[in-house]
Amino acid sequence: MSTTTTAHAPATALQRVVNVMRLHFANPWTTIILPWMILGVIFAANVALWWLILTNLDSSADRSDVADGLQYSGASMFIFFYMTVVAVQAISVTFPFALGYGVTRRDYYLGSALTFVVLAAMYSAGMTVLSVIEEATGGWGLGGRMFTAVYFGDGGWPERLFVFFTAFLFFLFVGAAIATIWVRWKAMGLTAFFVILGLIVIVAFAVLTFTSGWAVVGDFFAGAGWLGSFAWSLVVTAAAGITGFFILRRATPRT
Repeated sequence: MSTTTTAHAPATALQRVVNVMRLHFANPWTTIILPWMILGVIFAANVALWWLILTNLDSSADRSDVADGLQYSGASMFIFFYMTVVAVQAISVTFPFALGYGVTRRDYYLGSALTFVVLAAMYSAGMTVLSVIEEATGGWGLGGRMFTAVYFGDGGWPERLFVFFTAFLFFLFVGAAIATIWVRWKAMGLTAFFVILGLIVIVAFAVLTFTSGWAVVGDFFAGAGWLGSFAWSLVVTAAAGITGFFILRRATPRT
C-alpha cells in the first residue's frame, strides 16, 4: 500500500485579497440589505408626503413652487453617511478575526479597499438607475426629487453616476481611516482625532472669515462645477485611504 501526499500550493496574493473581500461580504445584512431597506422606507415616506402635499394644492403655481423646493431634498443623504458606519464596522470587527487566520495587514487592507470600491460601484449604480426612473416618471408621478436632487448635478445620469461613486468612496474611506484609528489607539486616539479635527475646522473657518476668503472658495467650486468639485473629493479619499493603510500596519488587535 502506498500513501500519496498532496501538497496544497500556498494562496496567491490575489487569492488572499479575494478571501478578505469574502470575509467582508460574509454577512450581507449590514453592508447590502439593511441600507437598501432603510432607504426604501425613507422613499415610501417621501412618496406619501409628496402625495399629501399635492392633494392639498389647488393651483399649478403652487405645485411649481413645491417642485422647486423639492429639488433641495436631502432624503437620500442617509445612505452616504451610513457608508461611514459600514466602513467602521467592517474594519473594527473583521481586522482581529482576519489576522487570527494569518492574513497579513497589507492583504487585509487591499481586500478591504477593493470591497469598498465594489460597494461604491454597486450603490452608485443602484442610485443612478433610481434617478433615471425618477426623471422618466416626472418624480414618480408626483414631482418628487429624491435621487435627482440638485446636489447630484444636472448633467444627466452619467454625471450623477460619477457624483454618486465619488461620494460613496469618500464616506467609505473616511470611515475606514477612522476605524483604523480606533483599532490602533482605541477611544483615546479617536477622541484626540476628533478634537484635532474640530480645531482645524474652527481655525480654517476663522481664517476664511477674517480674510474674506469665502468668496474665493465659492469662486473655486463654481469654476470647478459639479464634476470638478466631486473630483476634488478624490484627493481626500486617497489621503484617507493611504493614512488608514499606514495606521493599520502597526495596529495590534486587542479585545
